[in-house]
Amino acid sequence: MLPIRDYNPSRTTPLVTYALVGLNVLVFLYQLGLSERAGLLFLYRYGLVPAELTGLRDLGLPRLLPEPFSLITSLFVHGGFVHLAGNMLYLWIFGDNVEDTLGHGVFLIFYLLSGVVASLAYVVVNAGSTAPLVGASGAIAGLLGAYIILFPQARIQVILFFFFIIYPIWVPAVLVLGLWFLLQLFSLPSGGQVAVLAHVGGFIFGVLWVKFLPTKRPPLRRRPPARFFR
Repeated sequence: MLPIRDYNPSRTTPLVTYALVGLNVLVFLYQLGLSERAGLLFLYRYGLVPAELTGLRDLGLPRLLPEPFSLITSLFVHGGFVHLAGNMLYLWIFGDNVEDTLGHGVFLIFYLLSGVVASLAYVVVNAGSTAPLVGASGAIAGLLGAYIILFPQARIQVILFFFFIIYPIWVPAVLVLGLWFLLQLFSLPSGGQVAVLAHVGGFIFGVLWVKFLPTKRPPLRRRPPARFFR
């Protein structure tokens, strides 16, 4: 089930969301111009290496910024096109409404904090890892947590895959994002190369932010399409 758009018009132009998408794409285009060795070094230099952040290991990497800044820089580095495209799709769909509700400045702070909290959640249980953690998914998980609280009944168009048939339907955001979060929880024991703990940490942070802190304006309620499921 892949979301492709939502029916939830915002009242303001999501300038920060556009800027974040643009910056992520520009960084990735820069990565594409690097040699294989330089590209790997770029991941280590600007990605978050838990062992270096915790001081358990020193890989001797030349850095332009102190290690703690990698909590931010890692949010704009991606490991491949599919990684980037998936993250930017979710940011494009869900970022504008959260930005509209929080306001531009607060939204930017919220996005970055979601990413930092998500990364720290990963570091807590992977303190000795020397693999670089990269990608915006932790920050975007925070957006999803905020969206499910602010707009639980907003309609999301998703596509279902049945063998070679693609079938688009409209479903409530609470179902789409709730299933996404459950998938992350079920993936925790295995983890693999995907930092699912960062996703869980970012999502929970997003839920708590909008649930317990004041927002700039109440979320706008719009009538959904006449046919939800089609």
